[in-house]
Amino acid sequence: MARMERQDRGSRDDPELIEKLVGINRVAKVVKGGRRFGFAAIVIVGDGRGRVGHGSGKAREVPEAIRKATEAAKRTMVRVPLREGRTLHHDVKGHFGAGHVVMRSAPVGTGIIAGGPMRAIFEALGVQDVVAKSTGTSNPHNMIKAAFQGLVSIQSPRMIAAKRGKKVAEIFGRPVQGDDRGDDQSENAAETAEA
Repeated sequence: MARMERQDRGSRDDPELIEKLVGINRVAKVVKGGRRFGFAAIVIVGDGRGRVGHGSGKAREVPEAIRKATEAAKRTMVRVPLREGRTLHHDVKGHFGAGHVVMRSAPVGTGIIAGGPMRAIFEALGVQDVVAKSTGTSNPHNMIKAAFQGLVSIQSPRMIAAKRGKKVAEIFGRPVQGDDRGDDQSENAAETAEA
């Protein structure tokens, strides 16, 4: 009974999710009587607002492989902080196996300059302006994993400020209003002058 409820909960369609099919391969399993053919699918799922996931699935029929891959992608969704909801906060590199990926934030109007599976990732993520380059492999599995390794390492200025125990303005090097450091220094200078 609990298993059926769990399946129903996971099978309901989220209308706001963007699903991108990256690729389908025909695969073969060698058995005693010969080869048994099936299909493997790679899917990217995102909400267009900073959450994205990837998954792969195998089955005897294409629709079943896509369904399995989509469910796997929904389970692996991660949140990526975006600047102004349109680009990355900073340039980032990722690698997996022989594949290396470089992703750079871009000014407004640049668009998505990326190829293959990386374009699908950025479209599902909701990024509008980015420049990305993949080297070392053309295998979509490795490109996707390298891109996700880089995306997970992105930190917003707020996250960095919290980690360092500072204010966001201090991270950018701007003077913070209400900062009493200047007053303390002038008081210390006055005290040393009196002594």
